[in-house]
Amino acid sequence: MSKVMIIGAGGVGSVVTHKCAQLDTVFTDIILASRTLSKCEVIAQQVKEKTGRKIKTAQVDADNVAELAALLKSEQPFMVINVALPYQDLSIMDACLEARVHYMDTANYEPLDTAKFEYKWQWEYQERFEKAGLMALLGSGFDPGATNMFTAHMAKHYFDEIVELDIIDVNGGDHGYPFATNFNPEINIREVTAECRHWENGEFVTTAPMSTKAQFTCPEEVGTYNIYRMYHEELESLTKHFPSLKRAQFWMSFSDNYLKHLEVLGNVGMTGIEPVEFNGAEIVPIQFLRKLLPDPASLGPRTKGKTCIGCIVKGQKDGKEKIVYTYNICDHEACYAEVNSQAISYTTGVPAMIGAKMMVEGKWMQPGVWNMEQLNPDPFMDDMNQYGLPWKVIELESFSLANSSSNESE
Repeated sequence: MSKVMIIGAGGVGSVVTHKCAQLDTVFTDIILASRTLSKCEVIAQQVKEKTGRKIKTAQVDADNVAELAALLKSEQPFMVINVALPYQDLSIMDACLEARVHYMDTANYEPLDTAKFEYKWQWEYQERFEKAGLMALLGSGFDPGATNMFTAHMAKHYFDEIVELDIIDVNGGDHGYPFATNFNPEINIREVTAECRHWENGEFVTTAPMSTKAQFTCPEEVGTYNIYRMYHEELESLTKHFPSLKRAQFWMSFSDNYLKHLEVLGNVGMTGIEPVEFNGAEIVPIQFLRKLLPDPASLGPRTKGKTCIGCIVKGQKDGKEKIVYTYNICDHEACYAEVNSQAISYTTGVPAMIGAKMMVEGKWMQPGVWNMEQLNPDPFMDDMNQYGLPWKVIELESFSLANSSSNESE
């Protein structure tokens, strides 16, 4: 039905390429582009071995609007699937507007020099995309992405009104390294060390990073984990589009070992984003650290265990309080067997493919800039079940996070 261009050849880009290649009646032509052509060629070879399909590759600097627009005009894809760095979202959106190509990403734009997660820069493109007759779909990963869909699906089918939301992301996987990040180290560490914000009674409340801790027991014997409250971008869009929410929080699991390494790296300045002078040149510490850490794309064959990511919603139905939990459990080793990836890249890459599929098939196709929850969740949720991320819904009699504690000084 359509030609797509995937920009980004990291772990997620690899999964998206594999999953698109499996659907040859939907994605008739696939181009994989990146600043580093050799990475694209490795993925293309893996895809050919797995599926028999030939993937076209291209070298492009996604920061260069003119260069990317020229490639898009030459190839004329239906849409771009942006799985490059979040710093590049706006330049890729600009190139899509110039070349008249639809756009999709998995994470909101971040300024390179500020650890800040906001949709305002991309929401400002609404009128330009609408006037151009083009669609931009924001955040079609897992969180954001599938978590937005879980929330919208529950709001549509299980509640008259939703009032509380807890998004809980647990990674029970073990890669065997003393310290590594499961996706881009620079993005991962910036997220974890950023100030926490959660929604409470009509406004965002700011607390210190990682200052609120709880325990959560996952279903299906995945295990019990320490989870920490942190800010994540879907809270901004979900609280906007579901104004009945009185509280919304995002939680992620971290091991004591991970946090200790992160603390030490922070103490010695290795997580800094401001340039420092070294041997007559300027380097950004966190970018140097990224070079030293294992490539997340290399973790697949080493990682064992499961992820458990889901949303717990409290609300009202027929005048009674109700609590519903929608979740997905994903096995690291099964992901590697299918697409040579660990589950963190898989759980982001599959929803990226599904979001693109929704647009290609016309199930989601309307000019403008849209967050996931503004669109019909049903066909997306159906495809999650079909293409590798089956979900379950259970009703809870009660819900509280065990041993919730805060290190905040009042």
